[in-house]
Amino acid sequence: MNARVISFADLPTDSPMPLIDRQRIIADNMMVSRVVLHKGFRVERHQHENEQIGIVLSGRVKFLLGEPGTASEHEEVLVGGQAIVLPPNVPHGAEAIEETVILDLFSPPSEKTGIDQG
Repeated sequence: MNARVISFADLPTDSPMPLIDRQRIIADNMMVSRVVLHKGFRVERHQHENEQIGIVLSGRVKFLLGEPGTASEHEEVLVGGQAIVLPPNVPHGAEAIEETVILDLFSPPSEKTGIDQG
């Protein structure tokens, strides 16, 4: 594969769930999504085999972490300039406290993510 230059302004935007807009760059070994979570967006806890890093560029988002009803269950509120590292198979969900822009990195890439399963 040759190097490519991609502009987010040229990428299509999809909305796999209400209150979210997403643009994706999918390469052979990783994927990056620019997502805009509108206030009130919520995705229930889910898990996947992909390693995920979420970089909050602006806004505030609450991550719901761990298995519900267990000692691992907790919440983390992130703001612009913070990131969360989610190892494979860690249960997680999210709720936008205000409009939030996130860069989500996935490895390996996947056509389906937690938001695609709603």
